[in-house]
Amino acid sequence: MANTKVIKNRIGSVKNTKKITNAMYLIASTKLRKAKAEMDKVRPFFKATEKEIKHIFEKRGDVESRYFYPMTGRKKAENYAYLVITADKGLAGPYNSNVIKATEEEMQRHKHTRLFVIGEYGRQYFTKHKVPIEDRFYFTAQDPNFRRARNLSARILAAYDAGEVDEVRVIYSTMEGSLEPKVTIERLLPFERENFGGKPAPESRFHSAPDAASEDYEFVPNATAALDSIIPSYVAGFIYGAMVESFCSEQNSRMTAMSAANDNAESLLEELSKEYNRVRQAAITQEITEVAAGAKAQRKKREKEAAKR
Repeated sequence: MANTKVIKNRIGSVKNTKKITNAMYLIASTKLRKAKAEMDKVRPFFKATEKEIKHIFEKRGDVESRYFYPMTGRKKAENYAYLVITADKGLAGPYNSNVIKATEEEMQRHKHTRLFVIGEYGRQYFTKHKVPIEDRFYFTAQDPNFRRARNLSARILAAYDAGEVDEVRVIYSTMEGSLEPKVTIERLLPFERENFGGKPAPESRFHSAPDAASEDYEFVPNATAALDSIIPSYVAGFIYGAMVESFCSEQNSRMTAMSAANDNAESLLEELSKEYNRVRQAAITQEITEVAAGAKAQRKKREKEAAKR
């Protein structure tokens, strides 16, 4: 059994660790509120951008764009690009491991893939496992902002416009309830025109008639150019939304992990306190026994000396 000094040192260590986990919980909750507030501020801009794309399709339902699947002759994608959003550090429960696992499963399904990774945790993992990732793509997961999202979208759109990738997917975490992070895989490019009110392929049963009011609007130089000029902002908004959602999920996961750590620390401190009291009581009992035994021995000694006299 450990002595009281060892137990007291361990109790102090657990208390110090609890202070750290509690501080991390408070920091994560503050970052979560801040990220949600920033997202609420810029949400109207992205909604307006999406509305304008829908407006173009409402007036020119048959418009073609390289950023959308064609109405006919759709080809199967061969080259895939994955934008993977992880954290810069751990201590967030299954947040990072779930995203990495989903990424590995996705990449196993396709031969030709390119990997764009946000977050130091993901970069270190894939580098350690010798999985090629895009060079000079060092974007932190902390403090997501629209400027960074624009830089990200410019890199990805450049690869897409150059024909280096046929399909772009985003793998990130969202908040499922208030406990477990949920991994989400969404196709970023190309888009489905039906999602914006455009005409589906002719074989679709949802095919709609041309809009009679389409002649009321004029697009300069044409509807395709107008649509293509809006897409970069929409893609940047999509990525920014994924970054913020992922960042919120990370902080939520860290809060959950730190809360569990605090609960475990409380339980451990309670057990250590009981053990400390038992050891201390045993030490006191032993001291009393030794004192009593010593006193008894002295008494017997005095009795023997008195008998000799």
